[in-house]
Amino acid sequence: MTVRLHWFLPTGGDGRTLVDRHAYGPKDARKGAGVRAPDIAYLAQIAKAAEQLGFEAVLTPTGTWCEDAWLTTAALAQHTERLKFLVAFRPGLLSPTLAAQMAATYQRVTRGRLLLNVVTGGDSAEQRRFGDHLDHDQRYERTDEFLSVVRGVWRGEPYDFDGAHYRVEGGLTALPPDPVPQLFFGGSSAAAGPVAARHADVYLTWGEPPAQVQRKIDWIRSLAEREGRTVRFGIRLHTISRDTSAEAWATADRLLDDLDAGTIAAAQAALGRSESVGQRRMLELHGGSRDRLEIHPNLWAGVGLVRGGAGTALVGSHAEVADRIEEYHALGVEHFVLSGYPHLEEAYWFGEGVIPELSARGLLDRTVAPVAGGGAPLLVSGGR
Repeated sequence: MTVRLHWFLPTGGDGRTLVDRHAYGPKDARKGAGVRAPDIAYLAQIAKAAEQLGFEAVLTPTGTWCEDAWLTTAALAQHTERLKFLVAFRPGLLSPTLAAQMAATYQRVTRGRLLLNVVTGGDSAEQRRFGDHLDHDQRYERTDEFLSVVRGVWRGEPYDFDGAHYRVEGGLTALPPDPVPQLFFGGSSAAAGPVAARHADVYLTWGEPPAQVQRKIDWIRSLAEREGRTVRFGIRLHTISRDTSAEAWATADRLLDDLDAGTIAAAQAALGRSESVGQRRMLELHGGSRDRLEIHPNLWAGVGLVRGGAGTALVGSHAEVADRIEEYHALGVEHFVLSGYPHLEEAYWFGEGVIPELSARGLLDRTVAPVAGGGAPLLVSGGR
């Protein structure tokens, strides 16, 4: 098992701050210096950088605060050659048969560059914006049925399904996807585990300390064994990697500079209303306090003070960040889905600093060659 590296596409906007000033947020939230709109030209810069630096794929988010992941990545596929797109989508907001058809078409149009990130949803307020009024556990029940239909439809012959949420007769796609997209799936609740065990190819967790990640891996692995399946594992983290540890921590400190107590309190109150067990675990890592944010060597919880979702970052020298990746990898983590603020610059810091470290340690099973003129490695072999 080797390390598989992925980056992130900020389709809600990007910038040099942790304050959540999305391009599609309230007008007064867009006034901060350095807020970058997620237009196709800027996102193409990030996608091209990720491809050149050797990342296998880029993750796109889903929600009412960002661009649609399917349409955005289909456009970006025309600007790249090898890069895969880890498209996040929410079961229940479209027909499972339609989703299966879209994925099959996407695979043919992009020549097999689709990965799927299943986001069941842990925030009822966000779900209601889409017209979805199921509660937390019901959403996971629906996701279970949804993925059963999707996989059934991909078999290439008429598929019937009769469940509590879906009733499908003769569902199929014109042509099954080739290859079948890998399904990435996250969820820390008791309702999420069995769904991951039945359907996920890759179980994705947010960046908790290694001991907590180990317990989560053991939990999902045992559930999957009962289903007669094997699940691989991934982790979602931010990164701040620099030539020296001091430079990296100085950058992290600067990201905290515009976070006053009121901003943090407001963000924590909003995040505390989420039904997501994973989000609650992120909040527990720092308790809303700026004190003791380094919760494990080189693992910093500062991002989670004001931003939802992935709330931790790997901070340190390139070698130190590689050490932490190697530590998680030893637990069984294969896929690392990374990001940083701003995403264009941080992709280069990681790609030109950490990727050579990982390669030198034999953790990257890839054929790489230097970019013309030296610098970061360039992926020259086809990814799996």
